[in-house]
Amino acid sequence: MIRGRVTGRIWSTRHIDTLPNGALLVVTLEDGGGGSLIALDPLGCNDGEAVLVTQGSVAAGYFTKIKAPVDALIIGSIDEEGS
Repeated sequence: MIRGRVTGRIWSTRHIDTLPNGALLVVTLEDGGGGSLIALDPLGCNDGEAVLVTQGSVAAGYFTKIKAPVDALIIGSIDEEGS
């Protein structure tokens, strides 16, 4: 799992039919490298929220009824003091 923070949203009015419902969020990685990725968010996370992300076949395998083209999936929101 990867720890990161939501830093933005990607808007896509046109996409393939098998893309599951959820927002596409920009997640900045908290590993000190300053990298970021785009992850599908089925949870409804907000900007600034700390999240857990999984990637690859585990992310795509979450969707059992369709073959989803998902490489990064937000699987949890990290509880923080003051949230």
